Amino acid sequence: MTKSKNWQIKLGIFLMIFSGVFFAATFIIPLFDLPTQTKVIASTTSLVLMEVVFWSGGLLVGKELFTKYKKQLDPRTWFKRKKLPFPDDNKPV
Repeated sequence: MTKSKNWQIKLGIFLMIFSGVFFAATFIIPLFDLPTQTKVIASTTSLVLMEVVFWSGGLLVGKELFTKYKKQLDPRTWFKRKKLPFPDDNKPV
C-alpha cells in the first residue's frame, strides 16, 4: 500500500468515527436554553453534517473497507451469533 493511500484510509476512518460527534450533538442541542427555532436549525444542521462527514470518510476508505466498517457500526448486528462452518460430510477427506 502506498503512503498516499495509507493517509487517505486513516483520514477516512477518522471521519467516519468523528461523524458520531455530530450525531451526539443532535441529542444534546435540545437540552440547551435556546429559542426553539435555533434548536431545530442546529439539530438539522448537525444531522446533515453527520451524513456528509460519514459519507466523505466512506469515499476515502474505499468500497470494501467502507462496507466492512459500516457492517460493524450497525447496532442490529452487534449481538448476532456468527455461524460456524460445518464440515461437509459428502466431501472426501
